[in-house]
Amino acid sequence: MDIALCYESVLPSRGGAETYIGDLSRRLARDGHTVHLYACRWDASALPESMQFHQLAVASGPRFLRPWRFATACERALANTTHDVSMGFDKTWGQDVLYPQGGLHAASRFHNLKKFRNPIARFLAASGKLVDPAARSFARLERRQYLGNDKPTIIVNSRMVQGHFQQFYSIPPERLRVIHSAIDPLRFVAENRLKLRHEERVRWSVSPEMPVGLFVAMNYRLKGLAPLIRAVARVPHERQFRMAIVGHPKFAQYERLARRLGVAERFLFLGFRADPKTAYFASDFLVHPTFYDPCSLVALEALACGLPVITTAYNGASELLNVPENGLVVPDPHDSAALARAIETMLDPEYRRTATVSARNAASAWTFEHHYRALLEVFAEVRAAKRAA
Repeated sequence: MDIALCYESVLPSRGGAETYIGDLSRRLARDGHTVHLYACRWDASALPESMQFHQLAVASGPRFLRPWRFATACERALANTTHDVSMGFDKTWGQDVLYPQGGLHAASRFHNLKKFRNPIARFLAASGKLVDPAARSFARLERRQYLGNDKPTIIVNSRMVQGHFQQFYSIPPERLRVIHSAIDPLRFVAENRLKLRHEERVRWSVSPEMPVGLFVAMNYRLKGLAPLIRAVARVPHERQFRMAIVGHPKFAQYERLARRLGVAERFLFLGFRADPKTAYFASDFLVHPTFYDPCSLVALEALACGLPVITTAYNGASELLNVPENGLVVPDPHDSAALARAIETMLDPEYRRTATVSARNAASAWTFEHHYRALLEVFAEVRAAKRAA
């Protein structure tokens, strides 16, 4: 197939959608497909040699206007092409397939408000978004993507996001295809894993028998670090464990909250890690009490490392868990009692022993190869529909 991918910046070292596009393009090229990239900037060394690049004008100006300019440039560039399938990501339009890996802006905005425990704070935050030019622009752009004259096939990475499309925009089910996110579990294979675990725990000053939970996120507020700290404070003091916090380097306010609640000794604030692999190896379970995640890669990475997962109903990756065999799902991050009970379950060594095996089995049952094959089926379907038209 002749396939066009559209994304403003493809620098795979930055992670997220850019890493995904790099992985996907290399896999497509390996299978002999012709792959085009329409972008403003890219790292050719991280992309297949056979990829054909199409330079678009660098989007400039205010942040909320740049997506409009890039989307317009994509639409113009694709207007007279004969690609079998074109695929867009995030804030663009005019492609045959759209894959919004970050979910819907409307849903993200709705769930972001949930992080405020105080109803007054929630109301003020919602009111501020009504006059925020960026929020208004993104909302309008999203309506253009999905409710405009173009009727793309939409790939969503969880049934949760599928429900959001129906809830916020009444998109009919026949336009939506659910293909869960995936990772390459081979990235977490290491022959010296036990050695790395030991060395990491020595750095943390944690004994081999001490249970360690792991929290990985850059956006501490959205991913529920404060609710996690409050939940840890509800776990009886005689239960010995540690929580390792990996992510944004600025965490002072969360250290203060842990001290104020009397649980500072239970937390290891580790800051930023370019590669958190050894943190997974050194831990025993993951806690991801997020307020919004279309399909969290952190949860999938934890499963690949054999870590059972605690997450919330606001995480599409919860659909890939086999509860309670390899994880637990709490209804709301603010439910600190439920979150504390889930942590206590993870502290049971017998539970962790069996859950570790189940976690690895879940990771091997859904890999990037499964994701890729499902994606090719959508591409073939779209190509057939175009030729029939």
